[in-house]
Amino acid sequence: MASDVDTTPLVGRADLVATVRAALLDDVPPGNTAGVFLTGESGVGKTRLLYEVGGQLSAGGALVLTGSCLDIGDASPLHPLRQALRRLDADLPPAATASVRALLGVFAEDATGPDGAGALLERVSRGLGVIAGGRPLVLVLDDLQWVDRTTRQLLLYLLAGLGDLQLSVLAAVRSESLQGAHPLRRVLTELRRLRSVRVLDLAPLDRAATEELAAAVVRAPLAPEAADRLWQRSGGNPFVVEELSRDLRDGRDDLSDTLREVFLARVDALPQPAHEAVHAVAAGVEPVEHRLLTEVVGLPEQDLLVAVRAAVAHRLLVGSEDGYRLRHRLVAEVLEDELLPAERALLHRRYAEALTAAPGELHQARLAHHWRLAGEPERALPAAVAAAEEAERLYGYAEAHRHWSVAVELSQGRAGVDRAALLGQAAEAAHKSGEYARALTLLEELAATDTDLPACELHIRRARYLFGAGRLALAEVEYQQALDTADCTPRQRAAAAAHLADLLVHLGRYADAGQRAREALALAEQVDGATTEVVLASAALGFSEAYLEDPDAGLAVLRRALDTAERAGRPEDVARAYLHLAELLTGPLNILEEGVVVARRGAERVAELGLGRAYETRLLAVATNGLFRVGQWAEAEKVIAAALRHRPSGADAVELLLARCKLSVGYGDVEAADRDLDAAATMLAGGGARHVIPLLTLRAGLAMWQGRHDVARHAVQRGLTETRSDDLVILAVLVWHGLRAEAEAHASRTVAVDQSAVRRLREIADRVAGRSVPAARPVRDVVDGYLALCAAEVSRLDDSDPDLWGRAAAEWDRRNHPYPAAYARLRQAEALLARRRRTATAGRLLRQAYQAAQGLGAVPFTEEIRTLAGRARVELEERPAGRVEPPPGAGDELAALTAREREVLAAVAEGLTNKEIGQRLFISERTIGVHVSHIFDKLHVRTRVQASAIFLRSRVSVSDT
Repeated sequence: MASDVDTTPLVGRADLVATVRAALLDDVPPGNTAGVFLTGESGVGKTRLLYEVGGQLSAGGALVLTGSCLDIGDASPLHPLRQALRRLDADLPPAATASVRALLGVFAEDATGPDGAGALLERVSRGLGVIAGGRPLVLVLDDLQWVDRTTRQLLLYLLAGLGDLQLSVLAAVRSESLQGAHPLRRVLTELRRLRSVRVLDLAPLDRAATEELAAAVVRAPLAPEAADRLWQRSGGNPFVVEELSRDLRDGRDDLSDTLREVFLARVDALPQPAHEAVHAVAAGVEPVEHRLLTEVVGLPEQDLLVAVRAAVAHRLLVGSEDGYRLRHRLVAEVLEDELLPAERALLHRRYAEALTAAPGELHQARLAHHWRLAGEPERALPAAVAAAEEAERLYGYAEAHRHWSVAVELSQGRAGVDRAALLGQAAEAAHKSGEYARALTLLEELAATDTDLPACELHIRRARYLFGAGRLALAEVEYQQALDTADCTPRQRAAAAAHLADLLVHLGRYADAGQRAREALALAEQVDGATTEVVLASAALGFSEAYLEDPDAGLAVLRRALDTAERAGRPEDVARAYLHLAELLTGPLNILEEGVVVARRGAERVAELGLGRAYETRLLAVATNGLFRVGQWAEAEKVIAAALRHRPSGADAVELLLARCKLSVGYGDVEAADRDLDAAATMLAGGGARHVIPLLTLRAGLAMWQGRHDVARHAVQRGLTETRSDDLVILAVLVWHGLRAEAEAHASRTVAVDQSAVRRLREIADRVAGRSVPAARPVRDVVDGYLALCAAEVSRLDDSDPDLWGRAAAEWDRRNHPYPAAYARLRQAEALLARRRRTATAGRLLRQAYQAAQGLGAVPFTEEIRTLAGRARVELEERPAGRVEPPPGAGDELAALTAREREVLAAVAEGLTNKEIGQRLFISERTIGVHVSHIFDKLHVRTRVQASAIFLRSRVSVSDT
């Protein structure tokens, strides 16, 4: 069951291909035999692997004979070998076919008599030796489960070394066909005893390979939800993955007839008891315990064991210690349509009754599921509520949200049920699981019901959900309305003030946050047990004090808030305290290493508390920003990948998108950066300056690398309108980008310098400098670093001052920020070269900047350094002692490539994927993709094959000289 091998790539099998090639060719001593037998379920890719390995063996100098067995038993002796020889005869020129036709003639002769079979095998062996002509011979056989008796004897004869020729056998066997006394089972048992024979089970693809194959078929990366569903339905079976991916690509929602017939045929081939067992498992919640399955199916114990064994042998079920599962969840979809509604309801009723009667603790979630599908909502509702409460006790907020939502659905139109309470529980669980839009929808539905929820409480909850959704301006309005509401209790007033203080920190309004925090703490003193309010207000106050006044005092307040939260054990309090502490350390205070450690430790802690999708994502975004600043971009990519598995939404997604975009801009991945910026901008409607200004700064930075200096200028001007923020650091970064955009426009001469914009930016820089004087010392230090860059950029508009750039580089070296330090060195070297003095110093500075840029993987920055070095004839890479340069003309085709690009091209020529190249060179897959694009552009090619051909041709040219 193979897919079209010419249309889809072979993924996830590179290591296996190398292993099989080595076992059959590279590691086989002259005159010896070897065999590899691949077993696996239908559709797992055996035929495709035979095709791929056969091609590599042929390219390696072996004579490859390929044949397939027929499903007609022993009616066609030696059919696969005859088929292989006929194919070879058709491919050879007429003068070379004599030995092939001679061997084909042997098969037509009468081989009766006591020695007939042995003589035939010996003659076939000699004939194969003549055909091989001294080359290694590989016999590739597909569908070996249908092999005839004579071919089985031939394999045993040849692989035992009786044939006196160097021969290897590569064969594929369908596992589910080897049942009972199948004769091939005995043959494989005999062959396993030979040291030169290996039997390998071909497993399904893993998650990453499944997504890679699907993306190749769809011709675009899959959305996370689509990827999840594909993985669950396919189980990694390549044939199923391809079929489902084609349906997805072509917009078909229903299961294709091809897949439906494939799986139905496999189920229909089962004995009736096994057929019933598979139907029962398909209706159950996996894993289905053996005891539970016994009660549902109603078979005697021994009969059920026989039935399950048959289903496992046919690769439909998988058994483990905890019960039975379908090998492919797709089988459940196929079988669902094969049952009548009454039959499905009966199966679910049996499950529910068996679960209810089982001794010990009830499985409430499963019970609710089965009663609901059995058509008994009144029995499902209490089980759903119990399952939700149990999930919340274990911090499983995503599961709790799902169960509360089921309870809300089941309560529709039912008398005697407090639907408002269920809506409130479902909304809160949705908020805690990061489903902010769903939380707001449920809250509005609650507000529209006849509920006794106070208006103040409604405002507070709506504000919290809006904050999570990233709609910060609206959240601030709701908190203020809560404080203005007359029916607010002291606890609610303290809660509104504390949450508002927390929100103001996220808006970058630190002075306002401190004021609100003090008000909240005063209100909390009047309320018993106001731990949450104290933690929130203290965290906001600590951040405000650390930024505006005393870092040590503010940090002490924040750490006490975290300790209080941990003692109280409320997950959201712990999460917020960790978040503020990590943001303060990695941001304004510039204590980067500790900040990254705190962010990652906090992420682990909140994941334990069930807030992975929300706060773990934010904390990992904070860690990413810290890693970016200290130059650990590759590690930052790994952290982002870990965060993305949660598929965050709202403000959580914005934090992560901005962090990832920062890396994309640095790497020069324009498409990815644009995509993330657009997504973040869409979600930031109603956001504050603390997010909007960084977004516009990134937009300006990306535009400058693209040479679109007018776009960069426009982004900066929009950012300057965001005035309600005390965060001088993000404002200083924005001003630097604005002055840099004008300097780039001046240098490129493509866009006129906007002198009024320059004047405004310089005035704002002066105001930032003045406002930073009373700020905490670490904040002033970071601001001073950006103001040094601003002053140096201004000098580029006239006669770039190398001393100003030198001071900027020193500022950032002291702060351990390699990227701005390297940028300053580039500009210092540029200024020195423009003045035609201290060229040796300029060369040293360029080499230092180049080394830093290479280490980071900053592709556009590296290219700018190379361009300047090329104009100045500066050698960026030290030439090893004793190195002999190739003569002029050798390898000229690769002259335009950098050293790193040559390394990447060499790996491309080996046939490695971008991911494999990245693992070899210790840089990201995205960076490899950018390198490959540059290679294609420089070599004027469009495919990897064309680029590889140029590399191999150039290498031969150099070796010949």
